[in-house]
Order: sequence, then structure tokens, then C-alpha cells
Amino acid sequence: MSSKVLHGRQTLLVALSGLMVLAFAWGAATAAAAAHGHNAVFGQAQARTPSDVVRGFYRALREKRFREAFAMSIYKPAVEKLNAEEYEELRPDFERIASNVPEKVEIGGEQISGDTATVFVRIFDGEAAGTSEPVTLLRAGDAWVVGDHENKATVEKDGKDFFIKTRINTHHSEVQTMLGRIAAAQLVYGAQRGGQVGDLEALVRAGLVPQDVLGVESTGYRFSVVSGKDGKSFAATAVPDRYGRTGRLSFFMDASGIRSKDNGGKPFKP
Repeated sequence: MSSKVLHGRQTLLVALSGLMVLAFAWGAATAAAAAHGHNAVFGQAQARTPSDVVRGFYRALREKRFREAFAMSIYKPAVEKLNAEEYEELRPDFERIASNVPEKVEIGGEQISGDTATVFVRIFDGEAAGTSEPVTLLRAGDAWVVGDHENKATVEKDGKDFFIKTRINTHHSEVQTMLGRIAAAQLVYGAQRGGQVGDLEALVRAGLVPQDVLGVESTGYRFSVVSGKDGKSFAATAVPDRYGRTGRLSFFMDASGIRSKDNGGKPFKP
């Protein structure tokens, strides 16, 4: 697992740790309240280390308590402004992230420098040896939150649009990767069939491209492949399923390469 992937997860999952951590703190605080009063309870609830926050973050992410999780991160301004409809639209994206969180996560230590902390997380993928990755946190008042200064500035600028912009940028990158896979698949397909190219369904049946390319749920785009008159050349296109929500660019690919344009959600042909 790359640090980039892990950072993306902590970005979306940050607030999720909150409810689990708060639930634990509330249990301890309630017991303390009887002996020391309300002020002592409040102080204990705040005494969460960066490692505590990260543990709770991953636990809450697996439990899919997304709104609470984001509230404990630099993404709080973005999630707070989402209305119910917008939140439900983004839920599938959040759930895909949660599905990739491994059950076994260990904390290997932490370092604190001023208002920044780094927690070293060891991720175990099945039986494979764990990989250590750094998770960055910032101090926000008396609490620690997952995230870094650079993304914090972006979130504060974009507000609730941050999530949609991130989704769109991710889809744009993934579309280019998928078109590259289609081009490579056509080479293999043609080598096995006298140079003939295949449509998307044929490439999927041959196991050369993933089933996802036939739908829009995970890609946010509608792909198509059209063969030339000779059956040995092809062009591929990809257009946003919902312009401005799942993507903005329309893509076209032929033998000369991949090109894209903001075409208002309509197919693009140079």
C-alpha cells in the first residue's frame, strides 16, 4: 500500500475516528465525574493523543460513520455544509474507501513537533508483512485532527465542493488509465485474432479489461469503443455520466493517442 493511497484514506476517514474515541472517553469521563466533577471530566475527554485519534479513525472508518469521522479532520468545513442529498450522493465514494481499510492496523509510535504530529501506522494486508506508513495530524485547539496544512488550505477554500472536485479529478486520472488499458487490451486481442479489434464487451469477456468499464458506478464515465471499417482499427471515447458531478472532461482515443476537452458532457471527437 502506497503512502499516497494511505493519505487519501486518512483524508476521507479522518472524522470517523471521532465517535469511537469519544465513546471511550465518555465512559472514562463518566466514572471520573463522580469523583472529580465536571471540569475534570472535560479535561479527560480532551486528553487524546495523536495515536488515540488514529486508532479511532480507522475503527470508525470500518464502521462507516462517515459524518462523525470527517468532523474530526481538516475536512470538517466540507462535510458540515453538505445537505442530505449531497451526502447520500457521496456515500458510495466513502464506502469504497471504507471497504479498503484492513482489519489489522497497529500503531508503531508517534512524533510531535509543535502543532504537527506524525503517527506511524503498520498496515497488514492478509498474511503479508505489515507496511509502515506515516499519518499526519494537526493540532486544532485542544484536539488533534487528521490532515496536513496544504490540504487544510484547499478544503477551506473549496468548502463542500472539495469532495466533488476531488472525485472529478480522480475520475479524470482513472479514465486516462482505463483508456491506456483498453489500448493495451486491443493489442493482445488482435494478436490472438488476426489483427481484429474487439468492442468493450468482447474485451471484458476475454478478461483483458475489468467489468467496471461497462458501467458508471465506480468510474463515473460511459466508455465506448467503435471499430474501423477494416475491423483492425478502433476509436474509444469516455464521457461523464453526470457532467459537473462525476467528471467535466470528455475523452477521445485513437492510434494517435488520448485527447480530452471540456465539451459540456457531450462526446468529443477532434
